[in-house]
Amino acid sequence: MIYNKLQLSVSQALNKLYGIEVTPESIILQKTKKEFNGDYTVVVFPYVKQARKSPEMVANELGQFVNNDLHEVENYNVIKGFLNFEISDRYWIDYANSIANDDCLGLKQVDSTAAPTVIEYSSPNTNKPLHLGHIRNNLLGWSVSQLLSANGRNVKKVNLVNDRGIHICKSMLAWLRYGNGETPESSGMKGDHLVGKYYVEFDKHYKEEIKELVSKGVDEEQAKKEAPLMIEAQQMLKRWEEGDKTVRDLWERMNGWVYSGFDETYRKMGISFDKIYYESNTYLLGKELVQKGLEMGVLYRKEDGSVWCDLTDAGLDQKLLLRKDGTSVYMTQDLGTALLRHNDFGADQLIYVVGNEQDYHFQVLKIILGRLGYEWADKVYHLSYGMVELPNGKMKSREGTVVDADDLISQMEKTAEEMCIERGKNADMSEEELHNLYHILALGALKYFILKVDPTKTMLFNPEESIDFNGNTGPFIQYTYARIRSIVRRAIGEKGIDLNSNSFVDNINDKERLVIKQLHDIYSVVEQAADSYSPAMIANYTYDLAKSFNSFYQDTPILKESNPIRMLFLVKLCNAVSLAIKNMMNILGIDVPERM
Repeated sequence: MIYNKLQLSVSQALNKLYGIEVTPESIILQKTKKEFNGDYTVVVFPYVKQARKSPEMVANELGQFVNNDLHEVENYNVIKGFLNFEISDRYWIDYANSIANDDCLGLKQVDSTAAPTVIEYSSPNTNKPLHLGHIRNNLLGWSVSQLLSANGRNVKKVNLVNDRGIHICKSMLAWLRYGNGETPESSGMKGDHLVGKYYVEFDKHYKEEIKELVSKGVDEEQAKKEAPLMIEAQQMLKRWEEGDKTVRDLWERMNGWVYSGFDETYRKMGISFDKIYYESNTYLLGKELVQKGLEMGVLYRKEDGSVWCDLTDAGLDQKLLLRKDGTSVYMTQDLGTALLRHNDFGADQLIYVVGNEQDYHFQVLKIILGRLGYEWADKVYHLSYGMVELPNGKMKSREGTVVDADDLISQMEKTAEEMCIERGKNADMSEEELHNLYHILALGALKYFILKVDPTKTMLFNPEESIDFNGNTGPFIQYTYARIRSIVRRAIGEKGIDLNSNSFVDNINDKERLVIKQLHDIYSVVEQAADSYSPAMIANYTYDLAKSFNSFYQDTPILKESNPIRMLFLVKLCNAVSLAIKNMMNILGIDVPERM
């Protein structure tokens, strides 16, 4: 790649001209600003003092050396201490030809022998269906997994199902009290939706009990603790941890309903895992680690029997690890899960995709693992992301004001159908093909709208805006891909184009050069996105590429080109763009349709 050649040549020039020894990797190349001529820029100011010459003189001498050294460099110019290199058309043309049929364009080969990166995402509770917040978690986790794999990392995708705890007992207790034996079969509801219904039901009756206690003069905070429903739910949790058969049987039955519902939603989203962990299987290991911490003296037990870790010396507070009744908390099971996961995979890194409200939790997790003697604690990484909000505000599961993932996907599919019918370009498709197209467009709109936003930022989700066929949206890119595939099919079928033939044109115009230069950036974009765990960089790169292609396409009558060699080159360039779009959208978990 020309980037690496320029780095090497500049480092050699510095050494031979001034005796300055720098590694090629330390030479920073920037894209030349649009207002200047050039493709890549080197800032020479860091070398001026050692060279003992003015910035302009250093830049000119380096430019002359590199211009003579690399045939790919057509010219150079100097603006004060900025050295701008102009790359020849021949280089860009050769590059375009070299990638025209590269199905793996932008993707590095995975090193399956390397210690894996284990990434956890989804992590649902079994007391409610997946909602819009879970969608961002799942899409981000899946996409980062794809992104790391595209950069050559050996990735294992895992899910931790939070299948035990007080929240689960709330749904169970409400079903016992108010369910009248209702099942998914008798109600016609998905199992996760049915269980979520009773989580909301618990909260409704719980608030009524609190209100009644307050009316009798009980302080509100005390009323929350003394409400009969909450006391009974806590007793149920204790019975669960003691292995009470009646409680365990109900727990298995209701969780089974939820798992069936989750699996259906995951299939709709195109999400899967290499391994699924269950909190009910890991919290005991966490308790063993708590005992180990007590024996090591890094944890302590209070008089009421609860176990804590004093983190004040790390600038934090004291963290509860076991309640006074011996029941565990989230941190307990996360300690056990981290150890289990590290041992299962021999992991090089443990990544947790969890919302930013848990920043403190994972800070504490790393510290406690380190104090327990695990050297790999510093390999725990919290991929913290912002919440998803709706135009009417935040969602609350307890109050039933969430946007269910299933309902959202169905609505998106309906909107995609309406927009396709309005555009009137799918009359020749079968019903099955149309249904598949609507699903692809709906998921593309949803995924792209969420993933194009920097993960660290809180985002506002607007379904109508996401599915627009214009602007920075998934459907716009999907439509661009389908347009390109139509061009390539026609070129092969009607014009007899052979994509494996050589196409050595003499020159290219500005819009063609821009498209090729963007294709040239694809590997560095994937690398930078992987380093920052940001699918947003992939999304916005793909959008920019699609925009540039459309601009080029509007000015270039590809299939009416009279010169057959130039037509071949243009079609091959189209094919390369389609491969890049397909591979980048695949990183985002988005399918692209061959026809629209």
